[in-house]
Amino acid sequence: MHRFLQAIGFSNINSRNDMDKLIGIIMDQPNVIKKAAPVNNNIYTEITKEFTPHTGITLRGEYDKLGFFHVEHYFPYCESILITSHEDVVINKRVDTSAFTGMCDDLRLGISMIFYLQNAVDYMQLNCPDNTPRRAKLSLSGLSLQGSIILGLEQNEASREKKNYEAHIRNRLIAQAKNGDQDAIDSLTVDEIDLSSRINRRIKHEDLYSIVETSFIPYGSESDNYYILGTIVNCNRMTNSYSGEDIYQLLIRCNGIVMNICINCKDLIGEPMAGRRFKGIIWMQGHADFNPV
Repeated sequence: MHRFLQAIGFSNINSRNDMDKLIGIIMDQPNVIKKAAPVNNNIYTEITKEFTPHTGITLRGEYDKLGFFHVEHYFPYCESILITSHEDVVINKRVDTSAFTGMCDDLRLGISMIFYLQNAVDYMQLNCPDNTPRRAKLSLSGLSLQGSIILGLEQNEASREKKNYEAHIRNRLIAQAKNGDQDAIDSLTVDEIDLSSRINRRIKHEDLYSIVETSFIPYGSESDNYYILGTIVNCNRMTNSYSGEDIYQLLIRCNGIVMNICINCKDLIGEPMAGRRFKGIIWMQGHADFNPV
């Protein structure tokens, strides 16, 4: 069983028979079916069914020349309708299955962000070689098996505007530094030294989470898993139409980017509200729109 099924309300799927029954329902009552160009008389296909708005399960496999569908793998998903970034995205095929991971350099995070590609068929139809940067509109989301709610930081309008301005200047310096601008590199180095000094002074008298508002850190050996701390922008509680379990969909702002996080209500400690913060580990997913603008 896919371990992240629990995040979208399927903690009661405990055996292969339970999963086979669920796969049968998805194939009989799909919401979306996407097909790629035939290869060797087989048609690679994605079959998707929603169980709450914006969350569900996608089956991937092939229709053979006799019309039988062979399931290769499946994955639970949570999708976002908001555009997170518009950057060059590099896609690579996984070794074990016909699944793909994407990588995007977003200056706001300061790292190369890796995610599981939700719309593999759309990418396959491009017929482009892997590891080739392509401009895309990227919508990020994540599934979590464990999280907690902590209080947010009180800020006035002036402090928010100052923080946004400083972030804009920093992103511009990072972009210049990536192009080899030595002045930008020196300026970033001085800023890091000054920031480290301020943190060392404050940590003696303040709690860590009063200093660090948000964070985005790679977690574990899986390249698309992250430990995040982000501010909740919006929160919705929904019920899985199949299992009857309640889940939360949290719109999170983390290091300047916005993503949709889904977690089972019984796996979340605390009461989510706008302005509070979510802290937990997520499996990052992304939908990349490669259509030219």
